[in-house]
Amino acid sequence: MRHYETMFIVKPTLVEEEIKAKIDFFKDIITKNGGNIVTCLDMGMRNLAYEIKKSKRGYYFVIYFQAEPSLVLELERLYRINEDILRFIVIKYESKKEQKAWQTLVDRANKKPEVKVQKIETKAEETVQ
Repeated sequence: MRHYETMFIVKPTLVEEEIKAKIDFFKDIITKNGGNIVTCLDMGMRNLAYEIKKSKRGYYFVIYFQAEPSLVLELERLYRINEDILRFIVIKYESKKEQKAWQTLVDRANKKPEVKVQKIETKAEETVQ
């Protein structure tokens, strides 16, 4: 299995349940086609660098996964025919150096909430002293 990262931007006009349904749809495509989702990164609503299809904002979501190359073709096909996806990208990590970078990104995505908690605890300790 190869290592991949995919990021897609969902239209901001959708309600929260619809955005969650789109995200779950793409997660299901990966798992049902033999892929293994290692972690996800919900980046939330952000401003776009430029206007796309009259939208200035979009909901960003990243999935780190391992899969066979045939899955990527199906994933890209589904991104293209889905009108609620503004943009998407699939990145393949081939060499050992790239796979190490992929693992670093996965670790960073998994540890992100803990870092915030540690910073808050550190600030609380500083204010107490």
